[in-house]
Order: sequence, then C-alpha cells, then structure tokens
Amino acid sequence: VEHTEYGSFGLVLNRPTTIPVSQVMSTLGVTWTGDPEAMVWTGGPVMPGTGWLLHEPTESPGGEDTVMITPDIVLSTSPERLKALAAWPPTNVRFLMGYSGWGASQLEGELATGSWILGDATSELVFGTPADEMWEATLRAIGVDPASLVQTSGVH
Repeated sequence: VEHTEYGSFGLVLNRPTTIPVSQVMSTLGVTWTGDPEAMVWTGGPVMPGTGWLLHEPTESPGGEDTVMITPDIVLSTSPERLKALAAWPPTNVRFLMGYSGWGASQLEGELATGSWILGDATSELVFGTPADEMWEATLRAIGVDPASLVQTSGVH
C-alpha cells in the first residue's frame, strides 16, 4: 500500500476469517448493509484490532483518509469513512483487521533475499479470486509456474 524511506505498510489479501463483518461493525456501533455473508479478512499480524476497508472507488470522494492503490482499488482508513461505506458499500469491498509493516530498509532486504515475489494487484485478483487460489494466480500472472518453485533454507 505504501513504501517510503521510513518503512512500508501492506495488507495480506488471502486470509479470510470466520468472523462476520456485520458482527465487527455492530461492536463498533455501525450498521453493515452489505452482503450479510461477508467475512472479515486478516490484513496482517500488526495491530490486529485496527480495521481497513479495501474497495472499488466510489462516487463520493474519500479525502485524506482514502488511498488510491490502483485505479480500481482504494483503501479507506477512517471511522467516518467506515460508517459511510458500511451504510452504502460498493459491490467490491473487503474488511480487513490488522496490517503488515516493515521498518526502514527491511522490505528491501527481504526482497533482496528472495523472501517475496512481486506481482500486480488487480481488482480481479483482490475481489474476484478465491483466497486459496490467490497465490497461484499471482505467480501465474507474472509468468511463474508454482510447480517450478523449490522451498529451501540456507544458502542457494
């Protein structure tokens, strides 16, 4: 989502929970009018009590509490925006709890050691691909056959 000289902020996209969004919203005093079957997703291990709404762009501008990730994917971060989107949720929306974070230069180091493979975030991947298929779909989108990867440790 964001990468600067001071660190990086990201969201895990393929870990659904069994907690209904409506349940979390009600504990916040917010009425969820979206899909009653919508579940909360784990956004990462950092501050699991924080909530984020990843969604398609809406007609009403979000202001400073909305971050454009791609032309088709937006992240809303404030309680006011959460309330507005809970009342009028877009078709493609995902509620995440927690986030992933890296300190200054940490992510660069992990990329240099091959801990991560970079791929494009697309609306189809984020909102239209089942969680258990995201990893493979991402690899295939960048031309990597998942069967060709070998898990090892140590020096290679």
